[in-house]
Amino acid sequence: MLPPEASPPTTLLLPTDLLGRWDLRRTVHDRLADVTGTVTGSTVLRVDDDGSVHWHETGTMVFGARSTPVWRTLAVRPGRDGRWHVHFADGRPFHDWIWGARVEHACAPDDYTGLLTGTPDGWRVRWEARGPAKDLVIDSVLTPSA
Repeated sequence: MLPPEASPPTTLLLPTDLLGRWDLRRTVHDRLADVTGTVTGSTVLRVDDDGSVHWHETGTMVFGARSTPVWRTLAVRPGRDGRWHVHFADGRPFHDWIWGARVEHACAPDDYTGLLTGTPDGWRVRWEARGPAKDLVIDSVLTPSA
């Protein structure tokens, strides 16, 4: 279970409130192996022609002496229900965009619980992933790029 945030979000943000380039600092803690890795890179959010928000991350993951480039693309789309929904690049649903409240993603046999918090000046995405062979805490901190 995710711990409560030290301070609640002061503003409920939409993905369109976070457009631009962000510095990405992510820690990945594998609680089963008791090792922690990092991702350092950037995240860009921009509006696509269809009104969705294109979310693209690039960076370098370091686990011990191993270093590898990483990237991920997501689409945050407005739904007919008036809410925003996050999708993987291939169109599969990931999770609802609910600022300051827990979100879930079932990926059998694993379960992911996430939390999006922050302000337009800096935000955080935190996931816990648990399953038969997985127990991870993935904590991403995004700050404005200089």
